[in-house]
Amino acid sequence: MDSVEDAVASLKNEGFTSDEIFQEIHEVGILKMGNNQVDYSELLHVVPEELGSDAPEHYCSNGESQIAEEHDNKPENGSQMEISIEVNNVVCSFSVRCHLNLRNIAMTGANVEYKRENAMVNMKLRKPYTTASIWSSGKITVTGATSEPDSRIAARKFSRILQRLGYKIRLANWRVVNVLATCKMPFPIRIAQFSEAHRGIASYEPELHPGVTYRIKDLKATLKIFSTGSITVTGTSLAIT
Repeated sequence: MDSVEDAVASLKNEGFTSDEIFQEIHEVGILKMGNNQVDYSELLHVVPEELGSDAPEHYCSNGESQIAEEHDNKPENGSQMEISIEVNNVVCSFSVRCHLNLRNIAMTGANVEYKRENAMVNMKLRKPYTTASIWSSGKITVTGATSEPDSRIAARKFSRILQRLGYKIRLANWRVVNVLATCKMPFPIRIAQFSEAHRGIASYEPELHPGVTYRIKDLKATLKIFSTGSITVTGTSLAIT
């Protein structure tokens, strides 16, 4: 234990501040400054006592840091921590099996936006809050739903609206084509080390995107993993959630 105390004292003499010492503990779990290297577990009990009144406020007076409490706060009896996944967008597509006059729909329909340059019409619903992209071929894509039932209901409502405009609608080939979900981990993620450990299925290009792209081939899902612990999941089915 004397070596640990000596290391802390020497670091203070070299001009390192208390915040720099504790920040290094927090980031890498071991103190690496100058020519000294001190074990994290020993440092948790010694450093606050050595620094005394200079210790940062987020460290307790008994020498145990909040970081140590989080490190030791693991589920008991092998139980797994539950992570809540929130579905933000369910995209579905279907066909109405008839030709649609986009100009006529834009002139007679409600909550409609005609995008002539894209050869499509956007139509919106308030409940469920969704947007339909309509093409003249009869193909329709619905976005904005937060569940599969809502997505199905929205598809039926859009079909009914077109039917009231005089089109002979026959809803067919309805299917979910994409799902977007998010979750938040209760801890930060070292994305550089993560991408190195999962080469081949994980890619990290910090110049292009701040997160790691992780692909799960079996589920046909793609994860965007960020250092804050936030994860965005994109897949072709609600089964992945």
